[in-house]
Amino acid sequence: MRLENKVAIITGAARGQGAVEASLFAREGAKVVVADILEAEGRQVVEQIVETDGQAIFLKLDITRQEDWAHAVKETVSAFGKLDILVNNAAIVMLAMLEETTNEMWDRQMDVNAKGAFLGTKAVVAEMRRAGGGSIVNVASLGSHIALPGLSAYAASKGAMRIFTKSTAVEFAKDGIRANSVHPGTVRTPMVEEYLQDPEYVRIRMQNCPLGRVAEPEEIAYGVLYLASDEASYVTGSELIIDGGRAAL
Repeated sequence: MRLENKVAIITGAARGQGAVEASLFAREGAKVVVADILEAEGRQVVEQIVETDGQAIFLKLDITRQEDWAHAVKETVSAFGKLDILVNNAAIVMLAMLEETTNEMWDRQMDVNAKGAFLGTKAVVAEMRRAGGGSIVNVASLGSHIALPGLSAYAASKGAMRIFTKSTAVEFAKDGIRANSVHPGTVRTPMVEEYLQDPEYVRIRMQNCPLGRVAEPEEIAYGVLYLASDEASYVTGSELIIDGGRAAL
């Protein structure tokens, strides 16, 4: 019960890595807010958590809208009394070489991946301060550390999230609010499933991976769990790379 008596909002929790994080957090004792724009899938995740004696609610949340964030925080505190943890997990990726990347593709990825984390952090800090502290975990990407063809806009958005996390950690340390980022390599999730069907895509990403395989969502979720928990009470402004060894080369 590593998150006993904790209340957590997890974005993008209707499927993939976010759904795995939500289920893991609930098993570890947290009251979980499954936040997503995908309502049917999100409610199914909640049902599965409740069926195994966990506590969870679904909230429809467009992370690019400040008013949605205000509503989500208000509903979370109304349902569970406080807010301890935010996991900015929701993201999108649009694979395209730089010359084929449109303004719309750039703006959309920056809007969801970077602005979403900014708005979420801004929305939760007051309640975390009232709770006596909290933990913000931003799920960034190995793409903020190494360059890969076709991911310039995505990498830029995750690079923004990377340094934003550090700024958050410095600004709110006095309030007992920690902020850390997780940087996964290639993970088997619905967001990249279509790309994983392309042998060339997989070959390029695995050729410099010492462990030689794509990660499973659970392998990332346990890193997020650690940073969210009190076990990481002296960890803030840090980057946890979970990439099968690719950044080591």
